[in-house]
Amino acid sequence: MATLTHLLKDIRACSLCEPHLPCGARPVLQAHRSAKILIAGQAPGRKVHESGIPFDDASGDRLRDWLGVSRQQFYDPKLFAITPMGFCYPGTGQSGDLPPRPECAATWRQQLLAQLPNIELSLVLGRYAQAYHLSPQQKNLTATVQAWQVYWPQQLPLPHPSPRNNLWLRRNPWFEAEVLPALKQRVKHLLQAGY
Repeated sequence: MATLTHLLKDIRACSLCEPHLPCGARPVLQAHRSAKILIAGQAPGRKVHESGIPFDDASGDRLRDWLGVSRQQFYDPKLFAITPMGFCYPGTGQSGDLPPRPECAATWRQQLLAQLPNIELSLVLGRYAQAYHLSPQQKNLTATVQAWQVYWPQQLPLPHPSPRNNLWLRRNPWFEAEVLPALKQRVKHLLQAGY
C-alpha cells in the first residue's frame, strides 16, 4: 500500500497544469488497492473543484443511481476507485466544461492504474476516457455505448451522467432498459463478493 499512498500524495500535490487552469490546481480522485470498480471519468466540474469530493454534484447523484449504490458505498475507496482523465477542473468553454488537460493522463494514469490490481469492472464515462481505455472501433460515443457487450463484463462504456446529457438519455431509451439493469446486477455482485 505504501507505493499507492506515495503516488496519491504526489498526484494531490501536482501543479503541472496550473498555468492553464482558471481556478488553480486541485486534483480530485480516490483510490485504494482493494477497489474492485474503477470509475474512469473526464475531469472534475467547478462544484467538485470547490468541494474536493469526486462526483459531488448532480452527475454523481445520477451515477450512484445508475450503479444502485449509496453515497457511503460510493465514497468508500476500498470499493470504488474514482480516477478521471484529468484530475483538475479544466474550465468552461462554449458548450460546457473544457476537455481534461492531456498532461494529466500522460503523467499519472499508467502509474496509478498499475497500483489498482483488483479492478474487475472499469466504468468508462465519456469519449476522452473511452479513447484511452477502450480504443473504440465505433465512430462516436452513442455507437460505443450501444456496443457495450463487446467490452462486458470487464469494462463498460457509459455516457457522462451529467444533466447536460438528458436529451441523449431520452433519445436512447435502450440504455436505461438494457445497460443499467446489467450494470446494477454486476455492481451488486462485486460489492457482495468484497465482504
